[in-house]
Amino acid sequence: MRFEFATATNIIFGPGTLAEIPALAAEMGRRFFVVTGSTDNRAAPLLEQMKKQGIKWSIFHTMKEPTIDTVLVAVETARQSGCDGVMGIGGGSVLDTGKAVAALLTNPGELRNYLEVVGDARPLARKPAPYIAIPTTAGTGAEVTRNAVIGVPDHGVKVSMRSPLMLPDLAVVDPELTTTMPPTVTAATGMDALTQLVEPYVSGQANPMTDGICREGLLRVACSLKRAYTTGGHMQAREDMALAALFGGLALANAKVGAVHGIAGPMGGMVSAPHGMICARLLPFVTDANIRALKSRAPDSPALIRYAEIAQILTGSVSATAEDGVRWLHDLCAALNIPPLSQWGLSESDFPVLVAKSCKASSMKGNPIGLTETELTDILQKAY
Repeated sequence: MRFEFATATNIIFGPGTLAEIPALAAEMGRRFFVVTGSTDNRAAPLLEQMKKQGIKWSIFHTMKEPTIDTVLVAVETARQSGCDGVMGIGGGSVLDTGKAVAALLTNPGELRNYLEVVGDARPLARKPAPYIAIPTTAGTGAEVTRNAVIGVPDHGVKVSMRSPLMLPDLAVVDPELTTTMPPTVTAATGMDALTQLVEPYVSGQANPMTDGICREGLLRVACSLKRAYTTGGHMQAREDMALAALFGGLALANAKVGAVHGIAGPMGGMVSAPHGMICARLLPFVTDANIRALKSRAPDSPALIRYAEIAQILTGSVSATAEDGVRWLHDLCAALNIPPLSQWGLSESDFPVLVAKSCKASSMKGNPIGLTETELTDILQKAY
């Protein structure tokens, strides 16, 4: 047995840990380029404490998932600021923008050269600028992943800039930052976290470390996602989901995701839809398709046993079957009011293009079995 496990240099988890950042940041730099969301609300208390620590900063707002143009503007702004470190405080899009900025501050060449699928996937030659990742949602796990997802509008896709060097230097996960998420965001991000625990667990790249992380994360989602959705201020539920998101990030960075992300990435480049909502709608149908394909073409695959184990964790029943897990996922999506794919502007005439793009997606390589174009089309039809 041989495997590798890599993650952020330092991970700090727990309620109130936001207060620890200024002192740690002071050891990493004296002027930070701070990437955040549309407002300063979440970042303001932290920035005030950084000022007291003698740290200067300039702020960059990003309102949506990063595109090539967004990242290039952010990099140029960061260079002009004279920063010696980067900080991201926000959801996965904010954290990915920060990762890309930190990488491009120290590495020459065009951004497209570093992108997968549409570029050369050039490896980074130099370590990125020091980067601190602070999630305010509980879904992507981007605070501990080694890639940044970037939209390429002229190709109609979202692809990754990826390198082990892009792992943040410091990840601070404070569940208190997630308590103000509205129910729809809680549902989307929570289902993203769940997907990132299911897919690495059945991936051929799974290893004993990611297995343990996934099992623990799945249990926390089963106990707390619906509670966080219905009672936003429930701290135990928020803590469980923040931990599940962190574990999902750790798992996908060291194993692989699969067909849910293989479809969601290209679809996100074609229509304007929250990534988590796409994953949420696809997860039960992809899981069902994978189980059927495995039973038909690879009945001895260990992934079938793993799907049953996932079902047992989620349902709390030691006798649950893989199919019971699919039913549990459908029931969860109904409880969280997950809408069909048709709500996001996707049309059935888009299916052939989306299927073709999905087949080329790097995430598809982690699926436990290769799905045919017919099977992928069937998934889209059922989720539509």
